[in-house]
Amino acid sequence: MKALLFIETDGEKVLGASCELISAVKALDAQGTALIVGSRAAADTVATFGIPVIFTETATDSDTLTQVLSEMVKELNPDIVLLANTTLAKDIAPRISGRMDLGFVSDVIGMNKTDDKVIYTRPAYGGTILEHIEVEGTAVVIVRNGTFSKPEAASNASVTEKKVEIPASVVKTKIVDTVIDNCESVNLEEAQVIVSGGRGMGNAENFKLVEELAGVLGGVVGATRPAIEDGWICRTHQVGQSGKIVAPKLYIACGISGATQHTSGMTGAKYIVAINKDEEAPIFEIADISIIGNVNEILPVLIEEMKKVKAK
Repeated sequence: MKALLFIETDGEKVLGASCELISAVKALDAQGTALIVGSRAAADTVATFGIPVIFTETATDSDTLTQVLSEMVKELNPDIVLLANTTLAKDIAPRISGRMDLGFVSDVIGMNKTDDKVIYTRPAYGGTILEHIEVEGTAVVIVRNGTFSKPEAASNASVTEKKVEIPASVVKTKIVDTVIDNCESVNLEEAQVIVSGGRGMGNAENFKLVEELAGVLGGVVGATRPAIEDGWICRTHQVGQSGKIVAPKLYIACGISGATQHTSGMTGAKYIVAINKDEEAPIFEIADISIIGNVNEILPVLIEEMKKVKAK
C-alpha cells in the first residue's frame, strides 16, 4: 500500500498536524512519500523522520498546489493521499478529488486496515455518531489534528528535488494584497494548552479571567460561538464544529455547557478540565476533572495557585 502525504509548512516551519500524517502511514504499515512545496529546510526536517521526501520549488497558492498534487498522484499512483485538517487542505483536497475522479473523506479520526482495505472513521451529525467508510480506488483523506501522535526522529531518508511545470491556464486567481488581522496569529491547532470560555463567563470583563489563566499556563485562548457573537473575543479563537478542531494536551473549559457543536471540536484533547455551576452540564460527561461551582469565583483562585506553582 502506497501513501502520498502533503506536508504543509508555514515558511520554513513544518506544521505539527502535518507531521502526524507520518505516524498515520506507519500505523497502516504503508509505504509513504512526503510532498513538500516551497521550503527546502522543511523538506530536510521531514526526512529526519525516516520518510522519503519529494521537494518542489514553486508557488503555494491553492491553484498551483492542486496542480502539483494532481501531477504527483498521476506519477506515484498512491492508494491514499493524506492531508492534515487545515484551511488550505479543505480548499485543495476536494479539488484534487474532483479533478482526478478519486474518493474523498474528510475529518477522519481513525484508520484501520483489514485485508489490504482501509476503513476510515469520521464523526457525523455533529459528532453524535461515528460512520465507517470504505473507498474504492485511491482516496483523498483529510485527517483530524491529534488523531495520531507526532513522529519520532529516525534515520535520515532521501530528499528528491523535482520540477513541476505549472501551465499559466491552471492559475485562476492572483493574490494582489494580504491584510493580516491581529487575531490571525492565534494558532489553536498547534497549541498544547487551551483555556476556553463560554457564555457562562457572563460578560467581556469576566472573560478576561480566561485570558489571564491562559497566559499563566503559557496556553492559547479558545471560545465558544456565543462568546464570540457577544463580542468578547474575535472569531479566530472559536473552537467547535464551525470553528477550529483542536487536540491539545490540556483543555480547560470555563463556563461551557458542552453543546455538541463545541465538543465536536475538542474531544481530541488528551486531558479535559471542566468548570461549570450546573452539575448536569453535558461537558462533565467528557471531562477528566469536573469542578462544579461559579467559574468567576473559581478562576481567580486557580490563577493564583498556578502562579504559586510556577514561582517555585
